[in-house]
Amino acid sequence: MKFTDIFIKRPVLAGVISTLILLVGLKSIFAMQVRQYPELTNTVITVTTSYPGATADLMQGFVTNPIQRSVASAEGVDYITSTSRLGVSVVSAYIRLNFPPDVAMTEVSAKVQEIISELPREVQSPVIKKTTGETYSLLYASFSSDQLSNEQITDYINRQIQPRLATVFGVSQVEVLGGQTFAMRIWLNPKKMAASQVSSAEILSALERNNYQSAPGETKGLLVVKSVDANTNLTSAEQFRNIIIKAKGDSVIRLQDIAEVDLAAQSYDSVVKMNGQKSVFIGIKTTPTANPLTVVKDVRKTLDQFAPNFPPSLKMNIAYDATKFIQSSIDEVVKTLLEASFIVILVIFLFLGSLRAVFIPVVTIPLSIIGVATILVMLGFSLNILTLLAMVLAIGLVVDDAIVVVENVYRHLREGKTPFEAALIGTREIAVPVISMTITLVAVYTPIAFMGGLTGTLFREFALTLAGSVIISGIIALTLSPMMCSLILTRDSLDSKFAHRVENYFDNIAKAYEKRLKKVIHNRRFIVFSFGVVMLLTTLFMPHISKELAPQEDQGIVMMATKGPQGGNIDFMEYYSDQIIDKLSHYEEMDLLFTLAGMETVNSGFGGLIVKPWSQRSRSTHSIQQSIQEDLSTITGVQGFVFQPSPLPGNAGGMPVQFVVNSLGDYQIIYQIVDDLKQAARQSGLFIAVDSDLEYNRPAIKLEINHDKANELGISMQDIGTTLSTFMGGNYVNRFNLLGRSYQVIPQAPRAERLSEQSLKDFYIPTSSGKQISLSTIATTKVSIEPNQLTQFNQINSATFQAVPMPWIKLGDAIAYLENYAKKNFPQGVTYDFLSESRQYIQEGNALMQTFIFALIIIFLVLAAQFESLRDPFIIMLSVPMSIFGAILMLFIGFSTMNIYSQIGLVTLIGLITKHGILIVEFANQLREEKKLTKQKAVVEAAMIRLRPIMMTTAAMVVGLIPLLMASGAGAASRFSIGITIVAGMLIGTFFTIFIVPTFYVMIASDHHPKTSEGEQLI
Repeated sequence: MKFTDIFIKRPVLAGVISTLILLVGLKSIFAMQVRQYPELTNTVITVTTSYPGATADLMQGFVTNPIQRSVASAEGVDYITSTSRLGVSVVSAYIRLNFPPDVAMTEVSAKVQEIISELPREVQSPVIKKTTGETYSLLYASFSSDQLSNEQITDYINRQIQPRLATVFGVSQVEVLGGQTFAMRIWLNPKKMAASQVSSAEILSALERNNYQSAPGETKGLLVVKSVDANTNLTSAEQFRNIIIKAKGDSVIRLQDIAEVDLAAQSYDSVVKMNGQKSVFIGIKTTPTANPLTVVKDVRKTLDQFAPNFPPSLKMNIAYDATKFIQSSIDEVVKTLLEASFIVILVIFLFLGSLRAVFIPVVTIPLSIIGVATILVMLGFSLNILTLLAMVLAIGLVVDDAIVVVENVYRHLREGKTPFEAALIGTREIAVPVISMTITLVAVYTPIAFMGGLTGTLFREFALTLAGSVIISGIIALTLSPMMCSLILTRDSLDSKFAHRVENYFDNIAKAYEKRLKKVIHNRRFIVFSFGVVMLLTTLFMPHISKELAPQEDQGIVMMATKGPQGGNIDFMEYYSDQIIDKLSHYEEMDLLFTLAGMETVNSGFGGLIVKPWSQRSRSTHSIQQSIQEDLSTITGVQGFVFQPSPLPGNAGGMPVQFVVNSLGDYQIIYQIVDDLKQAARQSGLFIAVDSDLEYNRPAIKLEINHDKANELGISMQDIGTTLSTFMGGNYVNRFNLLGRSYQVIPQAPRAERLSEQSLKDFYIPTSSGKQISLSTIATTKVSIEPNQLTQFNQINSATFQAVPMPWIKLGDAIAYLENYAKKNFPQGVTYDFLSESRQYIQEGNALMQTFIFALIIIFLVLAAQFESLRDPFIIMLSVPMSIFGAILMLFIGFSTMNIYSQIGLVTLIGLITKHGILIVEFANQLREEKKLTKQKAVVEAAMIRLRPIMMTTAAMVVGLIPLLMASGAGAASRFSIGITIVAGMLIGTFFTIFIVPTFYVMIASDHHPKTSEGEQLI
């Protein structure tokens, strides 16, 4: 007795097993997180060090190099970038994917502490910041008011809103953009200081002495302890104004005599506007383990609940919500899931012609899709776009086993057996092929489950969801489906007119197929030749297929980076930011438009055009992107670069093409190399916009000091440095308390006193005699041009070429151009690397291809073990190249690109197409053993009998994926890419398989069964 007989004879047992699968699966679904992508941890740790007024050279030599040298040895670091510019050093350590963020933070912090003593004493303490998760925030909210100042709005956000949002579960960071924090600004008047014989050093000393944070301690009596609070600090502008700087007899010089003191902004170097109105933004970033949909929902709820407490004039708007795209993507996949289920049910009905017969495989769909949730929960997976996409593909897969069982039982029923007998015999015959097909499909996805890197992290859940669905469908096909066949199928169900028409139709197809198959086997040389031609064409097509990491998705936003001349200040950037707003405000697809002038540097900006929902616009963001780029090119004051968010998580953001040029040579050499590359890139026609982060266009004032004359006058270099940094640096001296929070005290000359190099003549330096002389007495000025910043990649001098490809140019083609250019034109000693999305493409590009080859080997070994033969698996797998050719042909024509989704489709095809070969070869072997048939007779009969289930399973998979081919809206590009690969591969592969497998079976299969006639006579 076969084990399948148990479930036919004990129907309640079969029903209980399926019911348990359903109930536990439903419970598991409600316990799963809902996310956009599987959980992954990409961490960037940034060490920012300020030394106001210091040149880029000084920052790199004395600050950046010691820090990055130490941080580079921290555990978990993948690569390091650094930027040194005027007054600021930024060292960014990019941590390996999925390395524990807290461990990395601890490591980097320890390495920074090791070299603190090597930094100049004037340097502010390094600020170490950990960013885990996406580069861009999931939610941006804007705050504006026509009555409150920017400083007041910022202070309100910091005191009232930020603390509330920071406690929302899953929020990792609440970032304030465009805010201006309060500071005590002391605007020094150099002329009044000189007239009063007051030096910069005396100002700094007076501020330190009079604004002192004391900690007196406490008194201890016999029974009572009292704390002592000494009022040694200052808390208002009036108190600062009354600070005594100098006193001679009855003459007293106070701070108000030589300076204006105001409670103003700490910095004026950024301006944020939403729809043209000045605003302050907050950005919400989530932890890697948090459910982004839940986090954003809770954040919005918190904001709405607190909104009634806002000052009357304060207005809040949600500028950007990334979860709209996430939710829309998930909704689209769920919709596709339902559409595919309906279509598959219709296809099965058309093939079987009986509603009773249709009901049996249809039950497999919800049981497998819901039941696999139990496996996902056990593995710690989530409901995301990729697991849901796997469920869409699974619809066509999970019915295959049940279809094969039902069709075989159906065949025996037509031969006159009772439903019970037909179920017993039919299931016994098909049990081994069903198990073989299930094991084969599971084996296909096993290599993906063990992949590393981004591809492995993303598609592990996809692969195991499919594998789990197939396992459950196999269990159902051998337990529930045979039981239902014995109880539901009847001979009367075969007697309807429609059923007879279906039977006659497929009988005619089978007879026609039998005739053609015999001719093909007779002309087997033509089949071998055709097989060789297909293999050759596949090889020729492959190099000419466009490649990219993933297809660009319409995510509902178009991003803009702007770059002004190095001499441009915040007023300059705000002026051109307003021009951008005027240019783009007429777009009918626009929902919101925000701009940020003064992003990382004063002369850089950022913006975004958030478009209306997909159903309310006719143009995609790809089309809008091109239009915006054309509009920005008409604005001559700034450069504009338009791009879209990366289609995959885990990169550093920015423009899609980022090509790093490394050299041990001088920056002037690197600049020239990158400048030549930019010229060539523009002429190539591949890029819509090009840029680089290294420019020799920053105007600088060189101060040539006459050291001999300075020494004669008793002027020290420290006095000169202190005077210059005090008047122009903007460094803070100490802090003061305002309503329970500390703010910086910043002495500086007002803007009117430092407009140009001529202003330096009005700066006065104290001499040893106590008198003050003009700086022009001992120094001359000269204007020169310097690099805007000094960057390094892995501690080597570098510059990064950045670009946005033309809409019709794929990322892989752009990268291939840059690599070819580098090989031909870069001098010896100059190397290159990649950042952001380009780096992901290089790292992940061949990962799935290697997995593809590994999957072929695994399946061959699994089939060899099942068939106890090396020839049979080889025959079965001859159908794989045919299927791959079908997919490659569509990619070559241009329906899609070679990306990680289409590559996953290619891996999936291995398992799908080998199922057909298994059905034919397994049954042919049975016929040869049971009926003692020749190879030709056995394989022709097996192919003819198995033609109908092969056609049904192919139709179920292909037609079930039609919703993917017709996809629109959020996430449509990735769904289409995997859909077209599988559909084309299955259609063309199945057509070849039903002729090639039988032909090669006759030629190659082992002749280990006794022959019934002499020779191998063709039928």
